[in-house]
Amino acid sequence: MTKPRIFVAGHKGMVGSAIVRLLKKQDVEIITKDRKELDLLSQGNVQKLFKHEKIEQVYLAAAKVGGIQANNSFPAEFIYQNLMIEANIIHAAFQNCVKKILFIASSCVYPRLATQPIKEDALLTGKLELTNEPYAIAKIAGVKLCESYTRQYYKSHGIDYRTVMPCNLYGPGDNYNEENSHVISSLINRFHQAKIHKLKNVTVWGTGNPKREFLHVDDMASACLLVMNLNKEIYKKNTQPMISHINVGSSVEIKIKELAENIKNIVGYKGKINFNKNKPDGTPRKIMNNKIIKSLGWQPKITLKEGLAEAYKDFLNRSWKK
Repeated sequence: MTKPRIFVAGHKGMVGSAIVRLLKKQDVEIITKDRKELDLLSQGNVQKLFKHEKIEQVYLAAAKVGGIQANNSFPAEFIYQNLMIEANIIHAAFQNCVKKILFIASSCVYPRLATQPIKEDALLTGKLELTNEPYAIAKIAGVKLCESYTRQYYKSHGIDYRTVMPCNLYGPGDNYNEENSHVISSLINRFHQAKIHKLKNVTVWGTGNPKREFLHVDDMASACLLVMNLNKEIYKKNTQPMISHINVGSSVEIKIKELAENIKNIVGYKGKINFNKNKPDGTPRKIMNNKIIKSLGWQPKITLKEGLAEAYKDFLNRSWKK
């Protein structure tokens, strides 16, 4: 019996690399391509990949990602690149008889003022957070692409394209570049630089009052494999044809102020934290309703305290550190 051939798009990113680490423990053949080998923005190149590689499953973790600053600075790139990546991969997969895809979306697709904890059916019920609206719209399109191909071609072609909706992720392989990083990686970098340069204070964007839910990327990867390999009837029982995604989160929320203090202590920085209230906070609160994924037997294993310490070690091990 031949091994399943699985393409992980975005295998060098934080989520993709975590999925690869788990897949390596299974009896499968993993297919990966870096940017020099494959331009995911090129429809022709993506078509050639699927035509020649005989792929059977896809984990679609490739995306252009970043924090508030990056989303505000490059909205055109965020919407265009993410739309193209998703459309090229999903359509090429369908045309080459790939029956299973798992698309990794983002909790930013939910309305800015959604009822908390956010249920899956909150999608498209209100206005998005303006600071990342282009990215969120692209991700919503990816969710609906998977949903639409499954609705139209499930019976005739056996198409079964699924989506997971993670909360804020962090961990090994994160991007620590100050210009386009997310909150945890940005704060780790900022406090570390302040520590080694002996700065008296560190400035954090916003009031520090928004609450966020964070999940270690290895826990996310385990949820991805669980959802991808769920029995079709179980997946259908826990989703709806037009609400087909499943939330994945830790069910633990923390204020940005408290998060900053925790990272400050882990890094060993002794100075003060200043909050720049002239900068945007983003969504005031964002915690996922995780009842479905937990009812399927999944539970996160890594606490935020443990995960932050591991993330700082990962940062220190990166070759570009200053």
